[in-house]
Amino acid sequence: MITLEGFRLAVFTDTYAPQLNGVTRTLDRLVAEVSRRGGEARVFTVEAPGAPRPDAVRWPSVPFWAYPEMRLAWPRTRAAVAELRAFRPTLVHAATQLGVGLAGRAAAHALRIPLVSSYHTNLTAYARHYGLGALAAPGWRFLRWFHAGTARTYCPTRAIAAELASHGFGRLAVWGRGVDTARFSPAHRSEAARARLGVRPGELLAVYVGRIAAEKDLDVALDAFARLGGPARSRLRLALVGEGPYADACRARAPEVTFTGKLEGDALAAAYASADLFVFPSRTDTFGNVLLEAMASGVPVVAADVPQTREVLAGAGHLFSPGDAAALAAGVARLAAAPADRARSAEAGLAAARAQQWSAIWDGLFRDYLAVAHEARVLAHRPASAGAFAPEPAIR
Repeated sequence: MITLEGFRLAVFTDTYAPQLNGVTRTLDRLVAEVSRRGGEARVFTVEAPGAPRPDAVRWPSVPFWAYPEMRLAWPRTRAAVAELRAFRPTLVHAATQLGVGLAGRAAAHALRIPLVSSYHTNLTAYARHYGLGALAAPGWRFLRWFHAGTARTYCPTRAIAAELASHGFGRLAVWGRGVDTARFSPAHRSEAARARLGVRPGELLAVYVGRIAAEKDLDVALDAFARLGGPARSRLRLALVGEGPYADACRARAPEVTFTGKLEGDALAAAYASADLFVFPSRTDTFGNVLLEAMASGVPVVAADVPQTREVLAGAGHLFSPGDAAALAAGVARLAAAPADRARSAEAGLAAARAQQWSAIWDGLFRDYLAVAHEARVLAHRPASAGAFAPEPAIR
C-alpha cells in the first residue's frame, strides 16, 4: 500500500458535500483515503446551505441560473494564495474548472506548487441540454487551456481519455473508480424495501439511481416504459431514486412511477439490491458510479451504448442505442421475460464489480501524485528543458 506520511493535498472543487453526486462522493473518498494513509487533505469549495462546519474552506457562492443545484463562486485567487501559503501543500488538485478551480489553478502557479487536475463532467454536453449549445465549441477551447496548465489530467475511463486526446488535450492519465462490495451487495435485497418502492407480489422492479436531471436522458427512460406492452407493462414497476431539477417535470409526466427522493446508507443499498433491473439511459456521464454499485448489488444493467459505459460494464450489461426509447423498451421487455438471462447478467456484473477494488485504484493515483511532486522538485533544481512541463505565469 502506498503511504502518504507528510503528504499535504489541497483540493479545489466547485461541488462538494452536502451536495450529492458522483463527483462529491469521489472527492469525499479521496480526502478520507489521504488521511487514512497518513497524509492531510484540505478542501476549498463553495458555501452551501446545510454544509457542516468546519469541513472545508468555503467561499461565497450563488446558484447557477440554468441549474440551481449547482453553485458558483468567483475565483478568489488572492484568498487562495494566502490559504496555500499557510497550508503549504505538497500538491494541488483542481477537480473542477469553474470559479474555485480557476482560483486553485492560478494560486498553484503563483506559488510554483505542483498542480494536477481531473475531468469529471462533460460540460459541453451539459451546455447543449440547458440551451447553451453555442458555448460547446468555445467550451472545448477553455477546457484545453485550463488543463494545459496542469501536470496531469486524470480521466475516469480510457474512453474519456481518448475523447480528450482527440480534442488536443495532453498529459492524460486514468484514475478509475472502485466500489464498496460490502455496502453494495445482493445480501441487502429486501421484500420490505420492494414494497416501499411500490412493488406488488409477482411484479418486477426496474430502478434508476442518480440525479433527476435533463442531461441524464430520463425522458428516454420514461418514454420506454410508456411504450411497454403485454405482460411487461403489467408486471414491471419503475422507481427513480434521487433528486434534481427535473424531478417535478418527471413526476407530472409519469405519476405511475415511484419517486423516492434522495436515499443514502442502508436505504440506498436496499433500493439497489431489491431491484430486478437497473436502467441507465445517460449519454453524458463520464463514468457512472451507479453502474458499479448496481453491478455489485447483483442487478442486471440496461444502459445506453456509449464508450465510457461499455468500459465500466466490461461486457456484463445489456446495451441499447443512445436516445432510442423503443430500443430501451425492447431490451427491458426481453430481460423481464427471461429470468435465466437476468441471472447470468447479474452474475457477470457482480464478478466485474468485485474486480474494481478501491485499494488498487488509490495506489495508482497516489503513486502518480508522488511522481508529479518528485518531477516538480527535480525541475525546480535545473533549467527548464524543451518539452518539460512548467506552469504558466499566474493570472493577475
